[in-house]
Amino acid sequence: MSSPEGHASEGGTPGAGTPDAAVPHAGTAEGLPPLVVVAGATGTGKTALSLVLAEELAARGVAAEIVSADSRQVYRGMDIGTAKATPEERARVPHHCLDIVDPDAAFSVADYSHHAARALAGIAERGAVALLVGGSGFYLRAVARGLAVDELPWDADVRARIEATLADEGLSALVAELSRVAPTRAAEVDLRNPRRVVRALEIARLRGDAPLPAPRGYGRPVLWLGLQVEPAVLRARIRARARAQFDAGLIEETRALAARFDPSLPSFSGIGYAEALAVIGGRLDLETAIAVDARRNVLFARRQATWFRGEPDVQWLDATHELPLEEALRAGVDYLSR
Repeated sequence: MSSPEGHASEGGTPGAGTPDAAVPHAGTAEGLPPLVVVAGATGTGKTALSLVLAEELAARGVAAEIVSADSRQVYRGMDIGTAKATPEERARVPHHCLDIVDPDAAFSVADYSHHAARALAGIAERGAVALLVGGSGFYLRAVARGLAVDELPWDADVRARIEATLADEGLSALVAELSRVAPTRAAEVDLRNPRRVVRALEIARLRGDAPLPAPRGYGRPVLWLGLQVEPAVLRARIRARARAQFDAGLIEETRALAARFDPSLPSFSGIGYAEALAVIGGRLDLETAIAVDARRNVLFARRQATWFRGEPDVQWLDATHELPLEEALRAGVDYLSR
């Protein structure tokens, strides 16, 4: 199955109507490659745009590689439900930060930052451009803004106690505690994401509601591109994607994963997998599961849009009717020419 952010209807033909200017060699600064962020809510076309943008840059003499910034695509075997780049898409453009850990492994933004740093170092050595692509705002910010995630405290015993509370009392108990002990942090966290809440509460128990460390910056200029889609179109696209994922075998993928891993793991709470588990367990019929999946993704897209509105210096591109390849390529050429 192709990525849900890569529907043909979102399309645009590579090379059609795009700038013809040659791009200078990417070069490096302090071991860092030029960085182009492709951000946006789920279903806005990030995957499709990043693929054709990388290919158009390559046609102009500059190699480009994609670094995924998706907190769910790090899990091996969770492919359909996370809209992971297909083998065919990975053959077109090198991808990084996919399939890092099994679904039962703990994985934090600090872990992601370390993996992304290694990927970026390799891209710099090859003289290529890095396209940081995804909708996980904290992951994007950690890399492109240089969040000091390694300065945040952690404690395995504290984490274990919080996770035990999650299992015994549910997410609402953790949200209530976080809102009480660290209201500032609670206002910044996706309170529907168990992993985010567990980590935020771990930090809050160790350091209270103190501000997060100041960003260090990336180390060189960064181009931020953001994709927007008109709400009605995005809702329709999300509904179509939900059905396509179930048609492509999401239930079978989930059943195979649940045979190997505990389905109560936080990784299985992700949109799509929770609904597939409900179908497998007889708690939802297929049509209801698809509707619930779509509804959760629409709400998720709204939360993502709210997050990204707080990001400065983003060039917003309209991806409602077609991929904004010409605008993205023009911005990329200008960025690399500076």
